[in-house]
Amino acid sequence: MGGYKTVVVGTDGSETSLRAVDRAAALARDADATLVIACAYMPDRSDRYTLHPDELGGAKDILGDEAYQIVGSAPADDTLRAASERAAKIGARTIKVVSVGGRPGESLRRVAQDHNADLLVVGNRGLNTLAGRIVGSVPLEVVRTAPIDVLIVHTT
Repeated sequence: MGGYKTVVVGTDGSETSLRAVDRAAALARDADATLVIACAYMPDRSDRYTLHPDELGGAKDILGDEAYQIVGSAPADDTLRAASERAAKIGARTIKVVSVGGRPGESLRRVAQDHNADLLVVGNRGLNTLAGRIVGSVPLEVVRTAPIDVLIVHTT
């Protein structure tokens, strides 16, 4: 794996995706490669505002671990900042962050292409779920469509 020059990893801020960031950071460190951390988001095209964590009320109870996806004024930026700090602690030397609007799988492929990446790292969350089997999961979509090496990290 020492031949990799640019490693792209996706994160959504969840603990499982941050485990993928950890693995990608260690690989980038060991290969002296550039690490590109990407966070995809769906732009809000409505007139609604983003809820503050205290305003989530019952939604937070219903969404559980998924509540992080709607909290904060700039969740992608906050997610990328946290992931970048985590990667730096692991020893990745060159770290770039990218927030990109769109569906996660296609956004990761686009980021990998834009940065001439030769490795794409994703967590395995969603691979072994019923929803993942029926509607697909980000790791499955990436593996099926990415034109570069893909590493699926066991994060769940």
